[in-house]
Amino acid sequence: MPLSLITPEEHKDLQSLNTLGFSAHAAYFCQPESIETCQQALEWARERTLPVFALGGGSNLILAADIPGLTLQMSNQQRDYQTQPDGSVLLTVGAGVVWHDLVMETAGKGLFGLENLALIPGRVGAAPVQNIGAYGTELADVLESVEVVRVIDGQRITLSQDECCFGYRDSIFKSETYQQCRENQSVITALVLRLQTKAEPKLGYGDLAAQLEGKALTPLAIAEAVCSIRRSKLPDPAEVGNAGSFFKNPVVPQARAEALKERYPDMPLYPAGAGFAKLAAGWLIQQCGFKGAKRGAVGVYPKQALVLVHFGNGVASELLELADEIVSEVERRFQVRLEREPQLIS
Repeated sequence: MPLSLITPEEHKDLQSLNTLGFSAHAAYFCQPESIETCQQALEWARERTLPVFALGGGSNLILAADIPGLTLQMSNQQRDYQTQPDGSVLLTVGAGVVWHDLVMETAGKGLFGLENLALIPGRVGAAPVQNIGAYGTELADVLESVEVVRVIDGQRITLSQDECCFGYRDSIFKSETYQQCRENQSVITALVLRLQTKAEPKLGYGDLAAQLEGKALTPLAIAEAVCSIRRSKLPDPAEVGNAGSFFKNPVVPQARAEALKERYPDMPLYPAGAGFAKLAAGWLIQQCGFKGAKRGAVGVYPKQALVLVHFGNGVASELLELADEIVSEVERRFQVRLEREPQLIS
């Protein structure tokens, strides 16, 4: 395989490629525009025995150190819509497509499935890693398969939905066993999604239902309502550095949730499967007085306590110290331990 097409950039500044805006560098960096150039890049790294790090949109990432080896960011943009005999539509989409652009594109075509996931930052290839979700919808609800290229040999493999082992903000791609096994390490190159021309909209969240009251429930109307709500609560990474929701909403046994609800009647609770309930991490943080808090160059967003922000000229350690402070106080007050959502590079 000729390698002349692959000339990685050295000592690449990643500050503009992570939405928290922390300064860090990649030893080598490239943006393959196809599966073939991805395979070439991986061969280039193998010849030099370099580790490979797959970067998405940098919106779920805390860069606390430089990244050794080759950092690879897929930029392939293909979309292939195939209508199925049952009326559904199978969409194969490249990992480099901006996620929100895809949501609005499919909603504009009248296809149901992604509309509740509007305005989530990042690229398509990163979506399966943490099984992105919002307003009662998760990627796993519509995903058929994930196409990957193995780092060890450049082989193309397709993983089924079941093989991805999806959970709440979790997947096989996040497991230590998967990440530490050289035979499993891979770069996500495309997703196959099953979308619907007819569906029952998911409006289980009160603010979304209220936003859509009296309106035709088209995919585009729902996506636009989600955008309106998110813009009213969440900061734009182009204006204030952030990684979206910094903590997962904790899932606890139902009995524990009911005991907390009895003590705190205003506490939001959501179903999370038989015997479990989901708490609102933002509410817990707000009750501890952190909403709007500032610690030097970092802080907690005044409109949504679940979002930690970087005002500029700070370092990741400041953000991590604030996060630890929040985790400790929430655990002290509620006996619930929060779990960080973004991936940490340290």
